[in-house]
Amino acid sequence: QLQLVESGGGLVQPGGSLRLSCAASGFTLDSSAIGWLRQAPGKEREGVACISSSRHSTTSYADSVKGRFTISRDSANNTMYLQMNSLKPEDTAVYYCAKSPYYSCSVSSIFLYNYWGQGTQVTVSS
Repeated sequence: QLQLVESGGGLVQPGGSLRLSCAASGFTLDSSAIGWLRQAPGKEREGVACISSSRHSTTSYADSVKGRFTISRDSANNTMYLQMNSLKPEDTAVYYCAKSPYYSCSVSSIFLYNYWGQGTQVTVSS
């Protein structure tokens, strides 16, 4: 059974860092595009970052996180990460990892994802 489980969320001060993890089971993370999305209270879910299958491992980021967030994949552990640096209060949201059935990804095309994790809360506040 395919499963995605996020962890690593929490409360952090502005300017701080967090690393989110997404452990996958039932499929190989190398085989398709995967990504991170977030949803803040009262707002629509939005794409944050994505990485294509291991054939090219091309990354794509939302403009709001470019230069601050880094998506990566550990094939040996079948785990995906999102390193978040220089966090801002506007980064506060529930973060989800997701899998696409396609090889390539576009950070804005969140409708293409067909499997989601349960989410992990990230709160940036002083």
